[in-house]
Amino acid sequence: MTVTPVSLESLDLDPAFALHRGGKLEVRSTIPVRDADDLSLAYTPGVARVCTAIADAPDLANDYTWVSNVVAVVSDGTAVLGLGDIGPAAAMPVMEGKALLFKEFGNVDSVPICLDCTDTDAIVETVVRLAPSFGGINLEDISAPRCFEIENRLRDLLDIPVFHDDQHGTAIVVLAALQNAARLTGRSLGELRAVVAGAGASGVAVSRILIGAGIGDIAVSDSKGVIYGGREGLNPVKAALARDSNKLGLTGSTEQALAGADVFIGLSGSTVTEEAIASMAPDAIVFALSNPTPEVEPDVAARYARVVATGRSDHPNQINNVLAFPGIFRGALDVRATAITENMKLAAATALAEVVGDDLSEKYVIPSPFDARVAPAVTAAVARQAREDGVARK
Repeated sequence: MTVTPVSLESLDLDPAFALHRGGKLEVRSTIPVRDADDLSLAYTPGVARVCTAIADAPDLANDYTWVSNVVAVVSDGTAVLGLGDIGPAAAMPVMEGKALLFKEFGNVDSVPICLDCTDTDAIVETVVRLAPSFGGINLEDISAPRCFEIENRLRDLLDIPVFHDDQHGTAIVVLAALQNAARLTGRSLGELRAVVAGAGASGVAVSRILIGAGIGDIAVSDSKGVIYGGREGLNPVKAALARDSNKLGLTGSTEQALAGADVFIGLSGSTVTEEAIASMAPDAIVFALSNPTPEVEPDVAARYARVVATGRSDHPNQINNVLAFPGIFRGALDVRATAITENMKLAAATALAEVVGDDLSEKYVIPSPFDARVAPAVTAAVARQAREDGVARK
């Protein structure tokens, strides 16, 4: 195969390429090495005393190395943004970006790791072997349904937080925004009937957290229509979801399920007609979250819905995972949590929703990622809940 040479100079005319030249991360030392005395403490012979102490008491690694403050951002490149399966090399700019956001928004150090394997067993084994170097594992852009098994197995095998952000980060921010949208329209979650389009990683996680938070009813659809008990061809994840959702027993298409629904949450990359949005209940809530093209244009949805949110930064009410994961890991690391529990996720969502406070409006049901109150609020709530749940070691 002939490879066409690439001119870096021509690529650098694009500001995105210019910004990424050389990568977005570097490693910096936290202590100076000015002379032989500094060197003898930072490295040999002084370091040997620290190593010996850790060998005798392994938990000291949390106090005398960076382990307790560093997260591995792990991907196999199979579900990158809206780009799909582009492989580990092409996934690295996104993983670097994730690590950048960890530092900027949560003061969490992290290392991007792109694995050249897609086998579930191989990924689990690799992460387990890497785990002693990290205080937490953030799984990223791993395709469904493998991502569910990978996360579950790693959570069982490791005593540090394991968090698949595509699932739970999205779910936490959606729940926070929906709590505020419900409050704005004078309803509780228990009074709402929702339709979720998409049964991948984020669709399943959003549905699960809404069920856990007490939503009235929720129907989830995939490319074949609404998921219901007994439908042929359901994988184990979808079959389990069918048992816990769709109390009305709806069948048919997403658009048919939207008739009279209070909430639409799009996580599918598909489209929904204007007529379907118009058929929803009064004071409807529409979260059209596919990027870069929402399932329904926000201006169209706003003709019928009281609250509209997207995943885009150029519209109000952006559902952005950066509102959740930096504070969640900061809180978990601060108390050296052994896991991130369901209650910790719910606490994060409530804290995030409460940042909006009395400023709540149709165009402000979720705070901006640049709101300096967000990460501290989420951090404190997660740390507090970890202690209440008995998973904190500090």
